[in-house]
Amino acid sequence: MTRVIPLRPSDPPEMHERAMDNLRFIRETMEAAATFTAVSGWGTVVIGLTAIGATLLAAATKSPTRWVFIWLCEACLSVAISVYTMALKARAAQLPLWSEPARKIVFSFAPPMAVGALLTLVFFEHDLLALLPGVWMLLYGVGVVAAGTFSVRIVPVMGIAFMAVGSIAMFVPPSWTTACMAAGFGGLHLFFGTLIARRHGG
Repeated sequence: MTRVIPLRPSDPPEMHERAMDNLRFIRETMEAAATFTAVSGWGTVVIGLTAIGATLLAAATKSPTRWVFIWLCEACLSVAISVYTMALKARAAQLPLWSEPARKIVFSFAPPMAVGALLTLVFFEHDLLALLPGVWMLLYGVGVVAAGTFSVRIVPVMGIAFMAVGSIAMFVPPSWTTACMAAGFGGLHLFFGTLIARRHGG
């Protein structure tokens, strides 16, 4: 960590250099303590809408493999939408997208998503697809809660809501799995995305 160097009148030739060191330290400290405000509410709403579309496609298929493929495609699309809309919001607000809080969000969110990808493969191999919606929403919720500690307050609340719906999905009959996905990835994204957009500038 950069040390604050006190300014001493006895060293006038070095005052400018020491002042710059102090300003650099203050800037780095403020950046590390800041929250990431570029989470896009309208982007989250779009993700909810695409999840509703994925629900309709998934409900129409009889193939478990195709059902998983549809939702994996939806996950990739959601990541692309999220990154693109956050970049637009950050640019409009003249904020850096890849800041210290943004890095903390990525490194907090990525591990649960990696675990989810691994468990998807394991559950698919062992024919445990009925458990996937609950596991996906629980891990997504954990990731959002962890990452949300570096963002606006409503983001970790959304994560807790996903964990609640995921917990319910773990115990409902298999015929309810697609409906649980619609309620979680569709409904919760629409609800919280609208709140974020209204309260935090889009």
